[in-house]
Amino acid sequence: MTLTERVRAVGLAGPQAFSEAESPLTVAELRHDIKGIASFEAIAQLLTDKPQSAKNELKAACQQALSAPKWDRLGMEDKRLLTEQLIDVVFGMGPLETLIEDEEVTELMVNGAHEVYFERNGRIMKSDITFESDDQVRVLIDRIIGPLGRRIDESSPMVNARLPQGHRVNAVIPPITPDGPHVTIRAFGKRSLTLGEMVQAGSLSTGVACYLAWLIAFRKNIVVSGGTGSGKTTLLNALSCLIGTDERVVTIEDSLELKLSPKAHVVRMEARPRNAEGCGEVTIRDLVINALRMRPDRIIVGECRSAEALDMLQAMNTGHDGSLTTLHANTPQDVVDRMVTMVRYGSDLPVDAIEAQIGSAFDGIIHVARDREGHRFISEVAEVGFEREERRCEVETVFRRSHFSDPGEWVRPPRLLDELREWAGSDEALGQEVSRWEEAELSLRAA
Repeated sequence: MTLTERVRAVGLAGPQAFSEAESPLTVAELRHDIKGIASFEAIAQLLTDKPQSAKNELKAACQQALSAPKWDRLGMEDKRLLTEQLIDVVFGMGPLETLIEDEEVTELMVNGAHEVYFERNGRIMKSDITFESDDQVRVLIDRIIGPLGRRIDESSPMVNARLPQGHRVNAVIPPITPDGPHVTIRAFGKRSLTLGEMVQAGSLSTGVACYLAWLIAFRKNIVVSGGTGSGKTTLLNALSCLIGTDERVVTIEDSLELKLSPKAHVVRMEARPRNAEGCGEVTIRDLVINALRMRPDRIIVGECRSAEALDMLQAMNTGHDGSLTTLHANTPQDVVDRMVTMVRYGSDLPVDAIEAQIGSAFDGIIHVARDREGHRFISEVAEVGFEREERRCEVETVFRRSHFSDPGEWVRPPRLLDELREWAGSDEALGQEVSRWEEAELSLRAA
């Protein structure tokens, strides 16, 4: 066919046929058509009180829009998929909905409209899912932060938020990220893993699990340390589930992640950032100070990041034994250095005075790691003390595990055993438990 014949063919087909042949029938096109049938604002208002009615309204509008002649070239299955995709865009997480619903996915990373990565079983993989445009990613971000009274724009291009199901969200937009808006979602399971389940998964041995249970039962102050994504919060959740229901626990978090037993006596508090007017901020430090007035038996701080470390140390040193927190660190020894640095954010105390507080406050450090294959495990357990003559904090390793396939070994007997033996005099069952543990865990070391 010559160029002239092609021009004539297009002319005979008419402008409408030419438009239908070239224009893609996408979710965005369906959304555009529905605007003339239903009000998205009215559907959004209905979503708050009657979510199922809102979805039914949108489905009815989709059926009416898809009955137009321009949609005839699509089959019933294609129309159904378009309707489901639009519902996900309006009510859910858009293209991410299937990954969000997958409980094996622990992290979602959106690098602009056309790159979506996810983490499953500790391994990061690229998804085939994409967004239609950067605008669609921005709509998703606005839908997440809108109900929270938060905003994101060029003057404030970063935001942290929490989804209703508890997932933590971080979003960054241009000009900070010139390649488009980026979204990172940390997904949390509907329930917490127990120490027993972590033993079955190979994250720790039965002997280490028994030792950790003793630390909780005898109200030792514990720091869980490790890198990003190493399983600090997972372990903290498992440890917190061992706390008795007769104890009042106050949890303090930047974003609610901890899931304690429903039967536990728990008061949950969450930090709050500044609002759009730059007011109303409530920091972790504010919450720690307030928690001391709430008659807690234990205080659990999701993560120490700044000057609240000083208030956490003071709480641990003033009768709130058995408290727990997490901290980003490469090794248990680095925990002390990081704590000193953070305390000095909010005070001018000398280093030796800070280390004295740390040595008195912390009883143990549990370090978790993730290897290249994505396996998470407890790599080190250390005890903390203070050397008064040299005026420095001491961190002594009692258990070490170099990699996931290594069972690990006890470097030396924990000091906690001496305290347990004293209790064993009045608790025969505990005495037998300690004896069995020593025989099973320390016999190989002695040999």
